[in-house]
Amino acid sequence: MEQHSIFVIGGAEDEQILIVQGRDGDNCRLTCTVRGETHHADAPDYFSALQRIRKRVLEPKGLIPFCYGASLKVWPSAMSRDMGGGLKAYKIETGLPATELVGIFEEGPDIIPASVEMQEEFSRDWIESLRKLMR
Repeated sequence: MEQHSIFVIGGAEDEQILIVQGRDGDNCRLTCTVRGETHHADAPDYFSALQRIRKRVLEPKGLIPFCYGASLKVWPSAMSRDMGGGLKAYKIETGLPATELVGIFEEGPDIIPASVEMQEEFSRDWIESLRKLMR
């Protein structure tokens, strides 16, 4: 089990959440402690489990984790989900193929905090931009 202390946007100054990653059979499980509450999410990969925690727990509280897994321009490939459990994802830019992998619980200066919906929309737009390049 690995633990990640992650700062959150939208909370008190220097507010952090604690995320513990583990397995529950074939599922990837995240346990998130925020403001004294503990929540669990199971999914086929850790990126999906993080999305569930974000949608069900953090976004209703107005919080966005300051990590690559919650950054607008970061999205996992199918292979990173299948082979790596979704612990790494690609930095993406409209019209450009993805080349740089980052850890979803890591932080960096280029993070653009985003809701799950905004991140999903950007990834769809990115995929469409690559399709247009191929035509």
